[in-house]
Amino acid sequence: MDHKNVERYLNSLGTQVVNRAKASLGKEKGGGTALAGSIRYELTKEFTVKFFMASYGKFLDKGVSGTQVKRSFKNQENQDEKSPFSYTTKGPPIDILSKWIKMKGIKPKGFKRGRSKKTGQYLAGFAYLISRKIKRDGIKALSFFQKPYGLAMKNFDFLYGQALRQDIEEALKVKK
Repeated sequence: MDHKNVERYLNSLGTQVVNRAKASLGKEKGGGTALAGSIRYELTKEFTVKFFMASYGKFLDKGVSGTQVKRSFKNQENQDEKSPFSYTTKGPPIDILSKWIKMKGIKPKGFKRGRSKKTGQYLAGFAYLISRKIKRDGIKALSFFQKPYGLAMKNFDFLYGQALRQDIEEALKVKK
């Protein structure tokens, strides 16, 4: 039996979720992020839609609880759910934050060319302060993937059933 209608529906579902996730992320982060470029889907031979993104996407999607602030995210049913991720003993790496600060061109008051006027300290000190704040407060969930996925799954049973019915009807017509 040919499954072209089921395949077409699953491909449209994957495309819809990916496009909405990218748009949602673009709205939250200003667009054009490396994470948005990494979001994609694949349809397997077993008619399963698998979604992929850069590894840190799950942390931005579901948030990360800090040592003092607990974070939650909106799940597929649009209900608040506790983040499965949390900082406990370590915060984000300072070297990565330093690169991010440099890339973004963030210049804290009192710093010229990465060095403090008063102490002569490099941006690593500023990155350390950001790391401490992130460790304490966590990372707010964006639910950029959960929301589009939940929307797509609302009508999944009905629409998948329709596509399957069309494939069965077409198969029966051919056999007559």
